[in-house]
Amino acid sequence: MLRIDSKRNATFCDGMKRRDFLHAGSISALGLTISPQPARAEAQQDGDHNCIFLFLVGGPSHIDTFDPKPNAPEEIRGPFKPISTKVPGIQITEIFPRTAKLSDHFSIVRSAYHTAAAVHDTGHQMMQTGKLFASGVEHPHVGSMVSYLKGSRNDLPAHVLMPRPIGRTGGNLPHGQTAGFLGKSHDPFVLNADPAAKDFQIPDLLPPGYLPPLRTDRRRKLRDAVEEQFKELDKTAQAKQLDEQFQNAYKLISNPKTRESFDLAKEPSSIRERYGRTRFGQSCLLARRLIERGVRFVTVNMFETVFDEITWDIHGSRPFTDISEMSRLVVPSFDQGYSALLEDLGQRGLLSTTLVTAMGEFGRTPKINPAGGRDHHPGVWSFLIGGSRVQGGRVIGQSDELGYAPLNRPVSPGEVASTILHSLGIAPHQDVPGPQNRPVPLVDYHAPAIRELF
Repeated sequence: MLRIDSKRNATFCDGMKRRDFLHAGSISALGLTISPQPARAEAQQDGDHNCIFLFLVGGPSHIDTFDPKPNAPEEIRGPFKPISTKVPGIQITEIFPRTAKLSDHFSIVRSAYHTAAAVHDTGHQMMQTGKLFASGVEHPHVGSMVSYLKGSRNDLPAHVLMPRPIGRTGGNLPHGQTAGFLGKSHDPFVLNADPAAKDFQIPDLLPPGYLPPLRTDRRRKLRDAVEEQFKELDKTAQAKQLDEQFQNAYKLISNPKTRESFDLAKEPSSIRERYGRTRFGQSCLLARRLIERGVRFVTVNMFETVFDEITWDIHGSRPFTDISEMSRLVVPSFDQGYSALLEDLGQRGLLSTTLVTAMGEFGRTPKINPAGGRDHHPGVWSFLIGGSRVQGGRVIGQSDELGYAPLNRPVSPGEVASTILHSLGIAPHQDVPGPQNRPVPLVDYHAPAIRELF
């Protein structure tokens, strides 16, 4: 993502010239676009719903969070006791006191699983796209599916990702956070900044003239290179599409309404404190602010790596986290930010039209390892889902008594993607143009929505 962070002002004329491309950067190729109107009218069905997709990068332990096993042996049940929630019969662990009070606002799916390799990247792919990448084909993030089928609203991006894309997690594979074969015009707008920082601003939304001056010789060489590229591009069928995407991108970054939507300084201090002055908490608040103003889909990455940072990836030894660190440093941020988001959306009348999911890429091994942590386990795990058309206060599926595998109602990544789209009023089982413009199912036809949630 291009950083545009000079303090210099600029004046613009109505037209954009080729040389202006250098100032604004290759924004059409980086997802800074306004999505065109949907190609399929039938995608806009019964209502206009939105989604906030909280991605708990690292893979939370289901046993230590939302599927406690109090009767299991000590080396499995872990250090945390179960507590009752607002809904009778539903228990989660004691480290989520705020979330427990709002269990009528969400449901817990306790039987998610996948059968691919137990590495972060494959889980990232499947839980965000519904599919495992193969043969070099990258499938679109579910937010990019929404962008493709519904387009933008109120001159805002259809899909925003914050605070930064997922980075290194060990597998050196794509993470499933782009539009894939749907094309870069449906990539998310990436915030690329920390909303909790004291000097937080949105540099990528500043006008092109804010670029710091380049040395004359470097600028000349860059311009000459771009001119040569455009000469070749003009000969291709892609030229017209690039011009349209660039104009849309320029419209986005120069729109005062867009900049206002990202301005957290306009939020009361009490609201900011309720969410917590953490990266995750302020990202949740910004997600609410964007949904309120017209963004259709917001993805919040709780972390961007699992290395040298306290995360959900609780292997127990460095450079990872142990169970105790997770409970002291990770869980409180989630508990505060997630509960504040649900309450705030509810108080503003937005929860009935906004789906909120909170999930990781897999669970953790039931047995605590010798380092005092738990390792990767895609055999079964839990996630939270609520708002929009989803009924709260339910538990869907069960894991076995030790938390190794689904006991009943197994839920695949494809079913998760179908459920999100169904909640947004989008038919998940339809074909879209894929690689070489061949029809590709948006979500596999054998992966239905989780009907028990509705």
